Amino acid sequence: MRTVRLPLAPPAELPSGTDLPESPDEEAPTRLMQIGDLAKETGRTVRAIHLYEELGLLTPAARSKGRYRLYGPESLVRIRWIGRLQEMGFSLGDIQTVVREWERIESAPGATRRMREVYARKLEETREQKRRLEQLEHEIQASIEYLDTCAAVCDPERLVGACSCCDLHEKHQRDVTVPELVQGFRARASRAKTKESSTAQ
Repeated sequence: MRTVRLPLAPPAELPSGTDLPESPDEEAPTRLMQIGDLAKETGRTVRAIHLYEELGLLTPAARSKGRYRLYGPESLVRIRWIGRLQEMGFSLGDIQTVVREWERIESAPGATRRMREVYARKLEETREQKRRLEQLEHEIQASIEYLDTCAAVCDPERLVGACSCCDLHEKHQRDVTVPELVQGFRARASRAKTKESSTAQ
């Protein structure tokens, strides 16, 4: 007896002109986009994308019949990669050097090892910058807390020249240390006060 297989559901209608793979193993056609669409997708300007091409950082996948540049999904990845490196502190010239070194090394392990060296060095620089920023954060926080006390205890009639040496914090805070960010503008107030005194004489 001949077996007849019935479909579980009717096939969905596709828009006319849709290209389907001839076999399950055939990949669907790559979607290409013009430079304006690429700029919109990546948040970059058309001028920036042209600059990437001039520096050899980006290459169009093809050209249309009208000779317009066409870009594939790999261009999205490349532009986002460029943006990420710029966030890490790389200039476009630095990125150009990285790309040229990558393309010059024929050995795959050698090329990947070189990229690892670049990233490892940047990681150490980033960690050092993070330490400096954390120190700066503590200094700013200490300065804000010190100045909050000024606002709470200082006499509104007190002149700014008196800020060069304050005796009010010691009464409200034990073992108080004047942050350098506060000492800086206090030193300016002190010099201004000394100048006014010498002028008066």
